[in-house]
Amino acid sequence: MAKISKRMRAVREGVDPVKLYGLDEAIAILKEKATAKFDETVEVALNLGVDPRHADQMVRGVCQLPNGSGRTVRVAVFARGAKADEAKAAGADIVGAEDLLETVQGGTIDFDRCIATPDMMPLVGRLGKVLGPRGLMPNPKVGTVTMDVKGAVEAAKGGAVEFRVEKAGIIHAGIGKISFSTDKLAENIRAFADAVVRAKPTGAKGTYVQRIAVSSTMGPGLKIEPASVLTAN
Repeated sequence: MAKISKRMRAVREGVDPVKLYGLDEAIAILKEKATAKFDETVEVALNLGVDPRHADQMVRGVCQLPNGSGRTVRVAVFARGAKADEAKAAGADIVGAEDLLETVQGGTIDFDRCIATPDMMPLVGRLGKVLGPRGLMPNPKVGTVTMDVKGAVEAAKGGAVEFRVEKAGIIHAGIGKISFSTDKLAENIRAFADAVVRAKPTGAKGTYVQRIAVSSTMGPGLKIEPASVLTAN
């Protein structure tokens, strides 16, 4: 068994691994335990009653965090002409077409979100094996294949978080920084959980949201009482 460091023992001290905490109480504990020299990311994880191996139980979507994510998001846009100009004006970090394709194929992926106009998808589709495994492939279901380039860029810059269920039925995302107020973190977590609930697939049976936990980059993980987070389940 791996030896637990002194720092980790201190982080876990006073945290009940079985207890279901109220959301505000859990956030307060995370703030108290945050001793890193950087602004830690707060993450939420939801265990869902789905089997994503079945197409009708796949969960995917996007959530616009009301208070932003606190992180700087670099956005790349595949577009031409007026839409390329629109993307640049909206604050996109990288805009291009064939030139951007060649850059990505060459191994340079200097962006966190990728947006494309529909006419560019035959070109972008050639990058599926590169962008897909990184979760960067544009998709109309999450608003990253769109003619509203301005809106998509502004959403990405303003705190839009994409989510997709993993094989074990878990969805997780960074929803803010530990420096955010308790109210802002709680609001972001509830907004994210509500977006996951709205994305409930037709094939989901039984209890959809089974467990919720929050954690910070260097902090403990705390189980949350679902009723303190969800407005519906």
